[in-house]
Amino acid sequence: MRSFSCSECHQLVFFENVACTRCGTKLAYLPDHILVSPIKAGGSDSVIALAPGVKGQRYRLCRNSVDHGACNWAVPESDANPYCRACRLNEVIPDLSDPVAKTAWIRLEAAKRRLIHTLIALRLPIDSRTDRPEAGLAFAFKKESPGAEPVFTGHSDGLITINVAEADDPFREKMRAQMGEAYRTVVGHFRHEIGHYYWDRLVRDSKELPAFRKLFGDETADYAQALQRHYANGAPAEWQLEYVSAYASMHPWEDWAETFAHYLHMVDALDTARAFGVALRAKPIVKAGLAPVRALQLDFDDFDDLIGAWFPLTIALNSFNRGMGLPDLYPFVLGERTSGKLRFVHDVIERFYSVSTSAQPAALPAAS
Repeated sequence: MRSFSCSECHQLVFFENVACTRCGTKLAYLPDHILVSPIKAGGSDSVIALAPGVKGQRYRLCRNSVDHGACNWAVPESDANPYCRACRLNEVIPDLSDPVAKTAWIRLEAAKRRLIHTLIALRLPIDSRTDRPEAGLAFAFKKESPGAEPVFTGHSDGLITINVAEADDPFREKMRAQMGEAYRTVVGHFRHEIGHYYWDRLVRDSKELPAFRKLFGDETADYAQALQRHYANGAPAEWQLEYVSAYASMHPWEDWAETFAHYLHMVDALDTARAFGVALRAKPIVKAGLAPVRALQLDFDDFDDLIGAWFPLTIALNSFNRGMGLPDLYPFVLGERTSGKLRFVHDVIERFYSVSTSAQPAALPAAS
């Protein structure tokens, strides 16, 4: 995630901020410009953006901001939809009269907006089911009820369902331990499930399919049998040589979704490093040192540049966590085959916008 600043006082502000902590000016995220901007009242329900480059443009705050304080995104005044680009994708939300459910929903929305920000920056298609009924994207946030069917987090035909219990840290940690996972976060769920959606959009009926099968395997293999086999026998021995996670070894669809999620982890973390001017060089005892991380010079179109910066950065981050007595921030090992799968994800995204009539070469916005 890039950093942002208040153009009124130049204080550092963050993606989730609704007001500057120094000057108190109200803030809103403008998805059409991929930035957080100071705003001022513009009469009626409109606000005026104050950031350089967009100064004077008029917006409305998202309805979920006005009604629930659950969003900091703005909607261009010319857009008739009362909800922002992220919130309008909601198909089901929990009962907000339940304070526990509302708190969980707000946490889910925050993670979803982080996901949508990255998708916008990568210029991936984000169509609602209203705009594109046959291939649109929607979210359902559901809370389990006694006696009712259990709620499973997953994806089906463009609908991503998230169990709102995943927003509860103790529940999520309990599930992580029970499932033997090294990593389980709310934003991780979103990044994994959106991977399934983009397999349908970018790979399933495209010329990418033969190359996908060569790397990930035949997705026509029976999914139910693969699921049963995985939970009965676990991941194969030495799965780390071919997969980013044990779960990825279950079926080619899950391998793609886990790899796609991992690619989004990389892009977001490296964009953060670039935004904060990270420049470091790992110096292990062995003579063959690692390549330096010079995040300000990263070319997000070049996968070799990304992966070359990724390894030393994760080593440094894990070392910080270990120094604080915390688990590794990055509990993964990327083998050569896994890196090849990540390259494929990168190339699929690159090729998508290169042939799109409306897309331009994807480069995340420069840090400000």
